[in-house]
Amino acid sequence: MTDAPKTFRRAERTGRWAEVDVLAYKAEGAAPFKDITRQVLFGDPNLACELRYFEIAPGGHSTLERHEHLHAVMIFRGRGQCMVGDRVMDVGPHDLISIPSLTWHQFRASTEEPLGFLCMVNRERDRPQLPNDAELGELRANVAIAAFLDSA
Repeated sequence: MTDAPKTFRRAERTGRWAEVDVLAYKAEGAAPFKDITRQVLFGDPNLACELRYFEIAPGGHSTLERHEHLHAVMIFRGRGQCMVGDRVMDVGPHDLISIPSLTWHQFRASTEEPLGFLCMVNRERDRPQLPNDAELGELRANVAIAAFLDSA
């Protein structure tokens, strides 16, 4: 028997698929985040990328971070906001977000509904960097970003 990838996995309900494990977003205490899970939808070692699904519960958020690898994100369901670099944007279903290399970013769900998004990244990627106090101060110099960061 081989560990070949499944050729078909049925959608069970919005944001859940048969034979796809719902995983912790990150190890507790590894970085600040709130109420988020991840699923690896396509992680075949023969692919150069992974397609992952993240779901943030109402009022939750991902980690404020940056890294060398790029992200390609599509909002799957729900509404919220994302910060990419020096911009804060309202996001909703089917919006596309490109996150360039070494750009600070974070996603936040609205308080009314979950925010689910598909994220395509390199299969081999670097570890996220968290902002130090000086970098956080630089980010907070932008009034919109300060308001976004304080909304958690």
